[in-house]
Amino acid sequence: MPAQLSLVKGTLDALVLKALAWAPMHGFEIMTWLEERSAGALALDDSGLYQALYRLEGRGLVEAEWGVTGNNRRARYYRISAAGRAHLRRETAHWVRYAETVTGILTAAPAAR
Repeated sequence: MPAQLSLVKGTLDALVLKALAWAPMHGFEIMTWLEERSAGALALDDSGLYQALYRLEGRGLVEAEWGVTGNNRRARYYRISAAGRAHLRRETAHWVRYAETVTGILTAAPAAR
């Protein structure tokens, strides 16, 4: 398997919001969802994920409540708020435009001399 890709600064929040746009999840479920969607290519760590969740909760982009997992353990479940959905739409548009722009530059053929 190729080396894992480091997350670009500022992307984790958007990735977490995208995961929560699918369904409310607890931290381990979010981590698993992201690992599966990236086929293990993204270098994710637990502490960074939980820092992002606390940051997003503090900004009102996610809401949290305690619940019980399928294996009968207490866990904090997160769900995206209306403000989080609006933020995700803006961030997605920004990242798509950014990626298209950078890809266009990097794949441009050199000028003929």
